[in-house]
Amino acid sequence: MSGEFTVFTKIKPGHADALRKDLAALASGSDDAEGRAALRQIGTLHDARHVIFDNDTRFMFASVFDGSWDTYIDDFARTVVGAHFERVFSHSEGFPGITDPGVKGWFVAHQEPAGVFVSSYPDLTVQEIWKDQRVDDAFQDVLDTAEFRAMLDNPANAELVGTPAFQKLLEEASA
Repeated sequence: MSGEFTVFTKIKPGHADALRKDLAALASGSDDAEGRAALRQIGTLHDARHVIFDNDTRFMFASVFDGSWDTYIDDFARTVVGAHFERVFSHSEGFPGITDPGVKGWFVAHQEPAGVFVSSYPDLTVQEIWKDQRVDDAFQDVLDTAEFRAMLDNPANAELVGTPAFQKLLEEASA
């Protein structure tokens, strides 16, 4: 089951450009192979957004994740992603630091739950989506082979190829 997390903070006066620079560095990924590997290892983050608004005075972080909120925060704090949170939120007023025992309370105090949260795939976890993608990639590779085409044309396979399930599979693959 997916959850959402949205935090609104006040940016420290004069920090908007530094925050923008830190966000650009994270977005570029050029210095973040370790961060991407950590996100992959944690395997629960669907997406995250960072927004500077109100004339550079406020900041929003919003994400969608699998599992419990406590586990989400704990997992990130234990990896290099925690350093990213530290870097980004250090520009927010009152941020105690990612290793501070009160950091969860600070996040909760700045959190605003969504009034409505809609997902196109509410029952799929990140891990299941990645698996589905790997299976689809492998299946697409098979579809493109001469051996598969020969199997479709082989009269010995006509009964299998003619089943509604197999036909649906072929239709979905070509959509």
